[in-house]
Amino acid sequence: MELTDKIIVVTGAASGIGRAMAIRFKAEGAEHIVAVDINIEGAQATAEMIDGIAMSADVSKEEDIQRVIEDTENNVGPIDLFCSNAGVGMGESINSPNKEWQMSWDINVMSHIYAARHLLPLMVARGGGYFLNTSSAAGLLNQIGGAAYGVTKHAAVGFGEWLAIHHKHEGIKVSMLCPQAVRTAMTDNDNDATAAAASNGMIEPEELCETVVEGLRAESFMILPHPIVLEYMRNKTSNYDRWIGGMNKLMRKIVGLN
Repeated sequence: MELTDKIIVVTGAASGIGRAMAIRFKAEGAEHIVAVDINIEGAQATAEMIDGIAMSADVSKEEDIQRVIEDTENNVGPIDLFCSNAGVGMGESINSPNKEWQMSWDINVMSHIYAARHLLPLMVARGGGYFLNTSSAAGLLNQIGGAAYGVTKHAAVGFGEWLAIHHKHEGIKVSMLCPQAVRTAMTDNDNDATAAAASNGMIEPEELCETVVEGLRAESFMILPHPIVLEYMRNKTSNYDRWIGGMNKLMRKIVGLN
């Protein structure tokens, strides 16, 4: 997909990866960009940077995502690319509160499902469309610390696969964005999960966007801003037991058990 003249929705657009994508998509010639966030002030600030449109939404609520889609389709135009980018990192362990696990599920997984549920029929009817869903390298390799994050990001990848498998023949394209550590508010801490994710370095959101644009242009299902993740995936699938052992060793090192 070339982004010129496209109508694009980006959730989680108040800051970080979402804001950087909105800015880069505008630079690539997008016609209209809708910046969506629960933080409407941040979304408005992003929209002002790109002459875009701000909308408020809690992506964990289906009715909010439905409203964003309907308002965009009715007042802006047919959505070419929906970037389901909003996410949270919480639920550090199995003992974390159930509400943290549930919120992780609702935001990191169900938000993708809600977007597809309400936009897919419209895209299919007009011959196609594109979903860019932000997961994480944790969705491929799991997460040291961040139990709920690793689990729900795996589920996000699984849903993206399902969506592509079932609707590719109808012109629906799907890409999964799976970075390691990116310098955002979510990684502005010193917890075990961030330490593990940053073991191969922390990239800037603008650097990530270069890979995103390339991945969309190639219509690649998997977009990996950290190329080494592909090598890790191959190691994982070639010998699962060895990989588990290596991850356990890394975990013990990070949490100070060695």
